[in-house]
Amino acid sequence: MTKQTEQIASAWHELYSHEFEPGLAEFLSYLEDFKHKNRVEPQEPEWYKDAIVYSLYVDLFNGTFDGLRQKLDYIQNLGVNCLWLLPILDSPMRDAGFDIRNYTLVRDELLGLPQTATDDEKREVFRSFLDEAHNRGLKVIFDIAMNHTSDQHPWFQESRKGPENPYRDFYIWNKDTNRYTQTRLLFKGMEDSNWQQDGDWYFFHRFFNFQPDLNYRNPKVLTEMAKNLLFWLSQGVDGFRADAIPYIWKEEGTDCENLPKTHTVVKFMRAVVDAVRPHTLLLAEACQKPVEVVKYFGSGDECHAGYHFPLMPQIFKAIAMQSSEPVLKTLSREVTPEIPENAQWFTFLRCHDELSLELVYVSEEDRAHIHKNYCHQPEWNFRVGEGISARLSELMQRNPDKIALAYSIMLTLPGTPIIYYGDEFGKLNDEQYYQEKIKETGKDDTRFLVRGRIDWSQLEKDLSDKASFSNQVFEKISALVKTRKKYRAFGRGSIEWVKAIDPNGSENEHILAFTRSFGDERILIIQNLSEHLQHIKIHILKNDTYKDLFGNFLRLNIQEKTFEIKPFSYFWITL
Repeated sequence: MTKQTEQIASAWHELYSHEFEPGLAEFLSYLEDFKHKNRVEPQEPEWYKDAIVYSLYVDLFNGTFDGLRQKLDYIQNLGVNCLWLLPILDSPMRDAGFDIRNYTLVRDELLGLPQTATDDEKREVFRSFLDEAHNRGLKVIFDIAMNHTSDQHPWFQESRKGPENPYRDFYIWNKDTNRYTQTRLLFKGMEDSNWQQDGDWYFFHRFFNFQPDLNYRNPKVLTEMAKNLLFWLSQGVDGFRADAIPYIWKEEGTDCENLPKTHTVVKFMRAVVDAVRPHTLLLAEACQKPVEVVKYFGSGDECHAGYHFPLMPQIFKAIAMQSSEPVLKTLSREVTPEIPENAQWFTFLRCHDELSLELVYVSEEDRAHIHKNYCHQPEWNFRVGEGISARLSELMQRNPDKIALAYSIMLTLPGTPIIYYGDEFGKLNDEQYYQEKIKETGKDDTRFLVRGRIDWSQLEKDLSDKASFSNQVFEKISALVKTRKKYRAFGRGSIEWVKAIDPNGSENEHILAFTRSFGDERILIIQNLSEHLQHIKIHILKNDTYKDLFGNFLRLNIQEKTFEIKPFSYFWITL
């Protein structure tokens, strides 16, 4: 028995009683047969630590996978080396693809094929794209919703036929709404209950009412979802963003979040993936405090990586306050615990969702401060103050220097950074797309403001005009990304905070300074979060002049013995 087989069996026995033992034997037999038929090469250990991720919707980026392939030169020119494809699986698209109808098919509209195309022909389009990306040194990961399906999924269509249907137990049904009453409402303002009536019964959902939650108490759900992951491993995918995993397991008398058996399910999935293709990335989408997110790393046997959700709003707060304190506090051991050696944080400034201000990981004071400083338009308000629906350029009031400063902070702090498509050239909120999606979905979901299509003909004109806003932002971000890519210290190295001292001897809180070290690399980062010029002393700088990695000079004022740091500027200096 292999290590992974033992882990699979151990997780199974934690979840289910002995009456389900034949199901385990059947799955292990399936797994062995799958491995025999699909010889999949393992990936390089911990490749995700050196990744710079670019997140995009295929259709909004450039129509189809063929359109995306045509823009791989642009993506490589930006300097990234990993693509995160936002939902691509078959879906009615009522929640931007997170409502999955078929887990082993890509959506037809992304493939550019005639309606008569077979499933094999459809899969070949995606495999061909993967081959092209891999040949260019680009890894590819995508979203897979683990907690729920679309109400149009065949499992659910069967399930709703009645209590005797064999798929009934794939979902959670009840005669009333008196189960799981302590469960919080995630889509406050858009849904009024976690239960949806269907005939004489109700089904349970954590997200929209057309996204019924799966019932992992049924072992068939566990094995079928595991088979879905295995299928995509056979196609060559490099990893999965496991969407909404904190909610997978439900128990009466709890809030149904982060329960111990949720972690058992994740351990099962990790062991299954490792059995077939070791080092395939499992990325936890757990909107929780770091102390909860680290539990999804287990002891190196659950997810390889997880989003550092609190760091994102605290970077915004730091820039608004013109103070390093929010970042220092968030990355202190009190807030961000140590993680296993093989694990990694993923960091981001913006994503396909709102700038989230959920009280799960920000305080009321944080929420009020960030909302006041960044919700520049009333219509950006999301979920009654729990977020801001706006693109990075809008939040930063279209100031290229502030946008670049935010990126400098994210790209130099510990973790694997994610660039959200369009932010690299200052894409604005898309009002037209937002209105279009309201009509299409019937939901006033302001997150659609931060999505929207790229107008490539206009963008190409803008990027060739040095005076344009898009060009100014792109040149700055591209330089930052390409420079980061050259140094492993950013993805793997230690961090040591460095004090910036004012001429009067006091510590300057406007400056966020630290070193990143790995092997023989040691890089000093100095960032001025203030709108004012700063004069500082830094004890580890012994020379009068330094040229940083972008060709900028940091010079000592001989009379004052201080270095001059311009507003919203940054220096990356090798030591």
